[in-house]
Amino acid sequence: MRRLLAIVLLGLGLAVAGLGFLAVPAADASGGALEDLIDRELPASGVPGLAYAVVGEGGISAVGSRGVVEIGSAEQVTPDTPFVIGSISKSFTALAVMQLVEAGVVELDAGISRYLDGFAGRPAGAATVRQLLSHTSGFSTFQGNSSHTDGDAGTDELAHRVDLLAGEAPAHPAGERWEYSNANYLILGRLIEVVSGEDYQAYLTEHVLEPIGMPHSFVSDGEVHASMATGHTPWFGSRRPVTDRRTSRGMAPAGGVVASAADVGRYLQVMMNGTDDVLSAEGKAAMMRSAGDAAPFYGLGWFIDSTMGSVWHSGSTPGFESLATMIPADHKAVVVLVNGGSGVGFGETAQLRDAVTATALGLDDPAADAGWARKALFIALVLLPVGYLLSIAWAWLRRARLRAKTGPFGVFSLWFPLITTLVAAWVVLGLVPGLLGSPLHTIALFQPDLGVVLIATAITGVLWASLRLGIAYTGRSSAARPRRS
Repeated sequence: MRRLLAIVLLGLGLAVAGLGFLAVPAADASGGALEDLIDRELPASGVPGLAYAVVGEGGISAVGSRGVVEIGSAEQVTPDTPFVIGSISKSFTALAVMQLVEAGVVELDAGISRYLDGFAGRPAGAATVRQLLSHTSGFSTFQGNSSHTDGDAGTDELAHRVDLLAGEAPAHPAGERWEYSNANYLILGRLIEVVSGEDYQAYLTEHVLEPIGMPHSFVSDGEVHASMATGHTPWFGSRRPVTDRRTSRGMAPAGGVVASAADVGRYLQVMMNGTDDVLSAEGKAAMMRSAGDAAPFYGLGWFIDSTMGSVWHSGSTPGFESLATMIPADHKAVVVLVNGGSGVGFGETAQLRDAVTATALGLDDPAADAGWARKALFIALVLLPVGYLLSIAWAWLRRARLRAKTGPFGVFSLWFPLITTLVAAWVVLGLVPGLLGSPLHTIALFQPDLGVVLIATAITGVLWASLRLGIAYTGRSSAARPRRS
């Protein structure tokens, strides 16, 4: 038990860290440097494919790509290959909301219940539009991670999810604290639908993607799109393709924009151009400023790093990870997209994405992290179920000693392992997901190998302790019967 708790706590400590169609020139010297860096960093990440775009003051200055759209495929990733960009999508949703604010049909400091009737008279209805945009509404990370796949509501999937959220009490009072939550942006997506009279997909396409000039981008609509790169999830040191390739309509406002690296580069250029276009220059600047005391490092759809003068957002959705970073004062930006999700210690993509970003922006390279502690954590988790199974065999081989245990100490030694393994199962299946902010089924969706070992650890631990008791007491009962001559 102590060993399992130590491993889990170690893991928690380690884990809880202009407009129109623009021409894209070939990669310049900066692109060449990035290609050299990718040659060094890509193998360790193990991602099947990568694409990037670099933005300078004059527009997109470099694009590049590497690898394949799917393991085993000969189709190469290009800068125009669409990837699911994950939570970078939140900045698109925020931009759409700000368009409605500037159109005079939404007020930032109005309660969401003014626009969505389902929130009227309910605790969640107290949150304002601004608080939803800045993750200060009171909804928790866990509440926002309840599902990443669509149900049976079809084109009404988003409305169905938001109706459920309206009935939930937020974890904290509105405006009291910052906590990142997908729930906020699902509600904002539904706000866009109700106020505009269009579904989220149609609004974003018509008012954001097309005006910016993003021809290789679209919004998740619950369908399979052959043009997309295939996502790959970690599987015990390797990766395997995601089998369900439908895009998630219900998660679209929080993480469902599908875009190419070149298109996201165009988007970042528009965000930094200081021009009134899809949104006023002041509106864009407001999105990239701190939203207030409760969210000093988050604006409206963007993270803020005042020490570096950067604005950024990462993205993670099953099988895909991304990072978009801007330095608005220098009119520089870069986006990195990969079609591989990170494992625990094995196949992590953060080093690759951070290194590409730093090189493109002329920043210091991030310190390399071999991730040995996280690798050890994962290996230990994999070995725990094996150890429990071996312990079952050992208990059978030592059954005579188990059956001989008597007295208070003997009874305690027989029952104590069951108590500790039940507690360990609660820690693994209940406490850890809660502390990580994701239900177990969501963890398994992003990292199926981790999901398997967590469940296997919980089950085999209790199984070992239960069988050990059964061996001890069953054998003792038969031995107590008198023998016949």
